Amino acid sequence: MARFTRRARIGAGIALATTAALALTACSGAADATGGGSSDVDASAATSVTDFGTFADLEAAAKAEGSLNVIALPRDWANYGEILDLFAEKYPEITINEASPDVSSAEEIQAAKTNEGLDTAPDVFDIGLTVALQNTDVFAPYKVQTWDDIPEELKEPTGLFVGDYGGYMSIGYDSAKFDAPAELSDLLSADYKGAVAINGDPTQAGAAFAAVGLATVQSYGTLDDFQPGIDFFSELQKAGNLLKVDVTTATIASGETPVVFDWDYLNASHTADNKDWKVVVFDGTGYAGYYNQAINADAPHPAAARLWQEFLYSDEVQNLWLKGGARPVRMEAMTDAGTIDADLAAALPEAPAETVVPTEEQSTNAGTLLGEKWASAVQ
Repeated sequence: MARFTRRARIGAGIALATTAALALTACSGAADATGGGSSDVDASAATSVTDFGTFADLEAAAKAEGSLNVIALPRDWANYGEILDLFAEKYPEITINEASPDVSSAEEIQAAKTNEGLDTAPDVFDIGLTVALQNTDVFAPYKVQTWDDIPEELKEPTGLFVGDYGGYMSIGYDSAKFDAPAELSDLLSADYKGAVAINGDPTQAGAAFAAVGLATVQSYGTLDDFQPGIDFFSELQKAGNLLKVDVTTATIASGETPVVFDWDYLNASHTADNKDWKVVVFDGTGYAGYYNQAINADAPHPAAARLWQEFLYSDEVQNLWLKGGARPVRMEAMTDAGTIDADLAAALPEAPAETVVPTEEQSTNAGTLLGEKWASAVQ
């Protein structure tokens, strides 16, 4: 594929706290790095709201900066459109500059490096684990006020990157053209000739990486070795069923990609584009994962970047992830506190009987293996 969309970013997955938790579960001018609200506060060095004084002080500093640069946030991804619009409504003094919504996690980092020292650099990232682990030197540590609600397994200890929302790897399909696959091996049949797409190259793209992970565990392998998953896609290619087309909302709507490996909350969103679109999460072992938030250490609007993080981990926005079909990272704590939207939580698909998520070590090892084996397996 020539390029990898944001929908296919390197992905997901610091380990879940518990399976039960998931089952419930045009740029602005440069800003003063002090944050603008108080000359004695260095916003770029702030690691929590207390460094500003109060939350109101953080808000004042962010408003003084007047802008927030975001990147790789498609509006049809996990309800980001409503989330962005709510921030703009809540803070009209802060202009949101939305850049390159369809780029990959790796391209987010490249944009930060290319624009280092410029007011065009991204302030924040929404990024997958593999890229996050490779680029911690690009991030600034920050702990939001709701830090204690986030499971330990889903956050880097100093706040360099933090899981925010997640789901299960699934199969979306056009039910007007295909029967629902009951198991992974069904996709190898002639019925799915030239029809099965994954979201990019798994050496670079999160949904594709997770698709190989799902194929691995559904083939009775473990996340210690992704080879069974690579072998499955090699078979899919030899059968003529692997469709090498980058998946977008347009390809779903047009029928160009009629069977798709993707996160359940993203696949579910395509019912708006195709009334016959349905989603399957296979029985047995499920593959789950989270996307992470991070602040650019060289953010041109460091106070606004930190306010954005506080916003994303608030009760209100955690429920907006849920509205988008994703499972918010604070779901278990919010359920206990009675602040979760119970109706939206009840509407989530049933979780698989067993859930796995790669650890940091497994993710790194799988990335290495895919780098060595993937291209030749599906050529």
